[in-house]
Amino acid sequence: MNILVTGANGQLGNEMRIVAAESADNYIFTDVAELDITDAAAVDEAVRRHNIGAIINCAAYTNVDKAEDDAEFAETLNVKAVENLATAMKAVDGVLIHVSTDYVFGGADYNTPCREDLPANPTGVYGLTKLHGEQAIARIGCRHIIIRTAWLYSEFGKNFVKTMLALTAERPNLNVVFDQVGSPTYALDLARAIFDIVENRKYVGNDGIYHFSNEGVCSWFDFTKMIAEYAGHTVCRISPCHSDEFPSRVVRPSYSVLDKTKIKTVFGVDVPYWTDSLKLCIKNLQSQQ
Repeated sequence: MNILVTGANGQLGNEMRIVAAESADNYIFTDVAELDITDAAAVDEAVRRHNIGAIINCAAYTNVDKAEDDAEFAETLNVKAVENLATAMKAVDGVLIHVSTDYVFGGADYNTPCREDLPANPTGVYGLTKLHGEQAIARIGCRHIIIRTAWLYSEFGKNFVKTMLALTAERPNLNVVFDQVGSPTYALDLARAIFDIVENRKYVGNDGIYHFSNEGVCSWFDFTKMIAEYAGHTVCRISPCHSDEFPSRVVRPSYSVLDKTKIKTVFGVDVPYWTDSLKLCIKNLQSQQ
């Protein structure tokens, strides 16, 4: 099968390149330079020219704060582009694997892991447009797997782990919020889960929304403490603080732990513990230096 991967130069897209390297399927990796997914005609042409049977959409507008000033483009990339991909897959009876976010739950004070059927209530443009993207897929009715994830990091691009590695190496003191709780997700683990679902055609007959993040729960403060420990950055003093000490135009979810029972039950997905994956990522980053 020919599989189109969009957003291939991002965190998840780059990890998909790694896991798909020895696949029997033919993966075609694209980013905006190769395919503008906001152009419906271009998407349709690419799907038909390459005889695409599945699309893995790793492209998204993810800058949470900037989205408040760039709502039109966020809507274009997170909704209109998704509509184009879903429509193209509907026309050829292909399947769309789409990545969404825990930010669809930003407005509720949940205190138990969020299931897929909980009411969505995003607080900002980013979460709202990602929710609209999910709804567009359902409305168009193509075969689909939507995977919500959270706190994504990797060896690629800009992310929390790389930022904290730099800050804990440079600063004697660092304050990090402790009143926002979730589960970090190593993009390589998510890529492996997606690859397994696609490679083994597990998506057949299993349309719907699923949650994936690494196992375990922590605050951003806890996350940072472990980043520094695994990197050997022992000089920096890391202290907990409240989120209101870092004013933001967007209310971040205070609790966005995702319940992964469904994805584990339906697809038999193996979900590593967050500290094990973090340790591996930092080891990989240090080996690149």
